[in-house]
Amino acid sequence: MAARDIVIVGGGHNALVTAFYLARKGHKPLVLERRGIVGGAAVTEEFYPGFRCSTLAHAGGPPLPSILKDMNLAGHGLVKLESPVRIFAPLPDGRALTLYTDTQHSAAEVAKFSQKDAAAYSEFQKGLARAAGIAAQLLALTPPVIEKPSRGDIWKLLKLGRKVRGLGKKEMMQLVRWGPMAVADFVAEFFETDLLRAVIAARGIFGAALGPWSAGSTALLLLRAAADPFPVGNSAMPRGGMGALTLAMAAAAKEAGAEIRAGAEVEQILVKSGAATGVILKSGEEIAARTVISGVDPRRTFLGLLDPVHLPPSFLARMQHYRSQGTVAKMNLALDALPTFTALKNSSDGNAALASRIHIGPGIDYLERAFDHSKYGEFSTEPYLDIMIPTISDPSLAPAGKHVMSICMQFAPYRLKSADWSRQRDALASTIIKTIAAYAPDLPGKILAQQLLTPKDLEDIYGLTGGHPFHGELALDQIFTMRPVLDWARYRTPVDDLYLCGSGTHPGNGITGASGANAAREILKDLR
Repeated sequence: MAARDIVIVGGGHNALVTAFYLARKGHKPLVLERRGIVGGAAVTEEFYPGFRCSTLAHAGGPPLPSILKDMNLAGHGLVKLESPVRIFAPLPDGRALTLYTDTQHSAAEVAKFSQKDAAAYSEFQKGLARAAGIAAQLLALTPPVIEKPSRGDIWKLLKLGRKVRGLGKKEMMQLVRWGPMAVADFVAEFFETDLLRAVIAARGIFGAALGPWSAGSTALLLLRAAADPFPVGNSAMPRGGMGALTLAMAAAAKEAGAEIRAGAEVEQILVKSGAATGVILKSGEEIAARTVISGVDPRRTFLGLLDPVHLPPSFLARMQHYRSQGTVAKMNLALDALPTFTALKNSSDGNAALASRIHIGPGIDYLERAFDHSKYGEFSTEPYLDIMIPTISDPSLAPAGKHVMSICMQFAPYRLKSADWSRQRDALASTIIKTIAAYAPDLPGKILAQQLLTPKDLEDIYGLTGGHPFHGELALDQIFTMRPVLDWARYRTPVDDLYLCGSGTHPGNGITGASGANAAREILKDLR
């Protein structure tokens, strides 16, 4: 039996970050990835001859500045591509709202809908940035033990408290009030334009089983604003797609001393006398290890890779109720040419708008109705779509003159009420294309090929239990000190020498790498 210092199960972005920080401190972690490429949900793959795409996540994060610097990702080939436009949101009547990184430019666009909203926009952006600054402190914080916080926990919380008090009484009370709010109510406090409300509110429901009227959706918006305080998030992507980011992370981890093996699926985590002792691969190979770290989701870790006999009954019961059923489907299109959006027919440079994220979801009630379908086991007939055409900024992803369209669709529940996904694939694909064609009528005639990934595909192909892109629902009862479950939010587990480092841990959101970095810090404390 081979023996290793540290084994990391899964090769997603958080696992690669953890491997890097452990290797930098002199350890020799072995990363085991079940697929033929590393990256988890942040990968670039060819889905039609000559056409490559960020297969799942197409924008996200961004990685924490400390991680970008420590891993020297630019030195390992990472090039950031970013349009000055953040989001382009067309309406069925041919109008559109375009928001830019430049606040004044955005306010001028908002003024086409409402002078009142234009005046409020810059103040909203400043207020959100201040709140995001507080939330950003939480990203790198190990959640405290509620019943018995350590002196270190108390000190960090006191420092955070001072920053909150620094906001002033009015903003401090606002921040406390915002977290549990429905994001629809949150945006209504600032704006009257329904489209503007929907574009901002969408950030609080993306990837979640939440509608804009769901309690706690503002907390998710604030969590995401901690990584990028701009109201609608970022539209940046790496040259070469999201896979270029994780390839750079893998290169940094290997340079630091980690070993990475692809095509090595872990079938079981071995436990003896209450402590993890290694893993067994699907091939039958056994690898002994002093420390085992799981970068896969909590349900797969505890209910799939571990024998339940090693877990306390109370923990096991909580984990069985951990919610991780996804509501996102992904479609990638190979296009013969750029589609023509009706809202851009009189634009002098429509490509600039299309180089950003494209938001299809014209109002708050539209988003809520889309969510309603999923509550009853149906996919949305008028879905909320988050779209990118990465080939405008990065022509290397397709043959000359051709394009790729990347579409995240909500809501498509993991479990359908009246059929399985094998029988509903064509209907879902048709719905997505029909929805976009209402804004770009010539799209159907320009499609050369399509790839559709249902939540079931996300589970079967990418190992995301329940098809959940964030390893579990990001709701008030499953974040911070309760991620994945109460009393076990500090990256450790009830099994000694077994740790979690994936998105199923705090903060667990997007491609920031924060979960991986936080886990590495706690693991290093124990190893010392």
